[in-house]
Amino acid sequence: MIKIRDGVVANRPVYLAIGIDCEGAKQVLGLWVGPTTGESAKFWLTVLSELKSRGAGDVCIVCCDGLTGLPDAITVTWPQAIVQLCVVHYADLRVMPTWPAVPLVVAA
Repeated sequence: MIKIRDGVVANRPVYLAIGIDCEGAKQVLGLWVGPTTGESAKFWLTVLSELKSRGAGDVCIVCCDGLTGLPDAITVTWPQAIVQLCVVHYADLRVMPTWPAVPLVVAA
């Protein structure tokens, strides 16, 4: 969460997408300031469509923590991609359901 002044100061989430290329190097694909209303399929579809238009066209696996609408948006953007629930996030969700979202995109 960061504080953003847009007329008034409000806490807003920031989402980070990390990609791993064929050589195994990690790349920061982008940062997005999320809506104050929370995640939605529309928000994630916008983010993933932007990634695809910037060149992430052949994605093999997307590892995420099961955010609302994210698996559906992944399937729409990259139909052949495998959506994998991160084991660490899965364990954290059982203990602390408000863990921050960090999707991980693996491109081939």
